[in-house]
Amino acid sequence: MTTKNNMEENETCPAQALIKLLSGKWKPEIFRLAVDSPLRFSSLLRQIEGSNKQTIAVALRELEEVGLLEKNIITEKPLHIEYYLTNKGKELIPIFKQLESLG
Repeated sequence: MTTKNNMEENETCPAQALIKLLSGKWKPEIFRLAVDSPLRFSSLLRQIEGSNKQTIAVALRELEEVGLLEKNIITEKPLHIEYYLTNKGKELIPIFKQLESLG
């Protein structure tokens, strides 16, 4: 008997996993900005027109959960949080740039 999870694994194209990692509101834009420099929540709100606190927070959390971003708490005053690309995220930069060049 085939379970639903096994069917999804067998039917999923390998590229589909990458697309799922970066799909969602603001994730591609956040990823693109993280390529250039560490990210701060407040600067993302200013840089991404039309964004709001909730959607940015959700996108950051999801990118963290899949291992593309790492949260770093800076304890120096003023206390703040920066987000960096992980090694896994850095490996996706060439693929992401290729996708951008197609558009």
